[in-house]
Amino acid sequence: MSHSVATQNWGRTNIRERAIDAFSREGFAKAVKDAASRDAHFLPYGNGRTYGDSCHNDDGLLLDSRGQNRILDLDLIHGWVRAESGLLLIDLLSRLSRSGWFVPVVPGTKFVTLGGMIGNDIHGKNHFHDGSIGNHVRKLALLRSDGEEVICSRDENADLFAATIGGMGLTGYILWAELDLMKAPSHLIMEEKVSFQSLDEILALTDEAERSNQYSVAWIDSLASGAKLGRGILITGNHASREQSQDADPRYGKPIVSVPLTPPVALVAGLPLRAFNEAYFWANGRKSGIHLAQPDSFFFPLDAVGAWNRLYGPYGLHQHQCALPLEAAPDAIRTMLEISQKAHQGSFLTVLKRFGEVPSPGLLSFPVPGYTLTLDFANKGAKTLELLGALDRIVLDAGGRVNPYKDSRMSAEVFRAGFANWRELEALRDPAMMSDFWRRVSQ
Repeated sequence: MSHSVATQNWGRTNIRERAIDAFSREGFAKAVKDAASRDAHFLPYGNGRTYGDSCHNDDGLLLDSRGQNRILDLDLIHGWVRAESGLLLIDLLSRLSRSGWFVPVVPGTKFVTLGGMIGNDIHGKNHFHDGSIGNHVRKLALLRSDGEEVICSRDENADLFAATIGGMGLTGYILWAELDLMKAPSHLIMEEKVSFQSLDEILALTDEAERSNQYSVAWIDSLASGAKLGRGILITGNHASREQSQDADPRYGKPIVSVPLTPPVALVAGLPLRAFNEAYFWANGRKSGIHLAQPDSFFFPLDAVGAWNRLYGPYGLHQHQCALPLEAAPDAIRTMLEISQKAHQGSFLTVLKRFGEVPSPGLLSFPVPGYTLTLDFANKGAKTLELLGALDRIVLDAGGRVNPYKDSRMSAEVFRAGFANWRELEALRDPAMMSDFWRRVSQ
C-alpha cells in the first residue's frame, strides 16, 4: 500500500509529498498491473542522497529499496560480495572493517545504497586508478515490470548490464548485485594535506599525486581571486599497512552533530563563506607530513554533520559538477571560477579531481578522461539558474558534460550534447520506469 511522504533530493530544491512504497516483488507486480490502464510510472528509490531530480517521480510511485538490505553472500577468500540493492554503504563497510577488503570505489557519503551507487555509477577519489563502481560490478539481477528477472553481466544480457550501470534506475529494479572487493590491509588511511597557491600549481601537482597515491582530491577556495585564483588544499592518501595502523579499529559512525532546523537564510554564503574558506585554508595548510586518518574523516568528512544541506537555507542548493577533457580543462575551470565570483555566488564546497583513462562499462557513465569540478551554490532563484546556464555553456564549449545525477535543472539540449548516446538508454528503459529528470531531458 503506497503512502505519501515528504521525500526530497539532497539539494532540497523541490520538497513535496511524493507517493512511495516499500518494495516487494509481489507488491510491485500488483502495482504494475493496477497502473497499466493509467499509464503510471515507477522509480526505484535509494536513500535520497542524489542532489538532483533523478530520484524523483512526481507523476508516479517511488519504490523504496531500503528494506531490501541483506548481504546474501560474502567471499573473503576471493574478495566479492553479493547484496540486495537497498544495503547501505556504511553497513557494508562496517562488515568489512577488519576483513582485509575494502569497497573499491566510494562516493563522498557512506549513507548511500548499493543500488544507488550502481544506478549512478559513482566515482571517488581514486578514479584515475580504479575507474567508477561499474568497473567492479560482476553481475546483477534486474526485475523488469513484465515480471521477468534478468541476470546481467558483461557476458550475459550485456546491453541491459551497460544500461543499468549509470542508468539512474530506469532499466528496472536491481534485486541484488555482485561486487568485486579491493584488497586493503586496513581501512585507515595515511593522509597528507598540502596547500597550493593557484590553479596552475594544483594542475601541476596532480600528476605527481597520482603516481604516488591511490587517492587524491583538491579543495579549492572559490573566493580567492587574482594571482591566488584556484588556491586550496590537496588531500592525498593510501591505505595504511597493518604496521602503520597499529591495529587501530576503523570507525564508521553516525553524525557527531546535526543541523536541527533550516535557517531562514543561507549560512554558507557571503561573509560566513569567506570566513570559512580563510579558516579552512590556513588551518589545513599548516599541517605537514603524513598522518593516520580514520576512513570517515578521509572519505566522508561531511557525514560528521547530520542534515548539513539545511545550512543552504530554505531554498536548498544547486550542485554543478562537470567533466572536462584534459587539454580544455585549465581554461574552462579558470573561467568558471571567475564568472561565479562576478555573479557574487561563491561555492561552499568546491572540489577538483582527476578522471583517469579507465572506461566504465556503463552506457551513460559520467566521467571522461580529464578533470571534474564540483561547485555548490545556495539557491537564489533566477540569479542562480542564470549562472548555472552560463557554466553549462562553458562546459559544452570545452567538449565536456554536466553530471545528470547532480542536476535538477539542465535543459534537454545540454544533456543531449554531453551524452549523445542517450537514445540507447531510452531504447532499453523499462517502459514502466520514469523519473522527473528523464521526463525533462528525453521527451
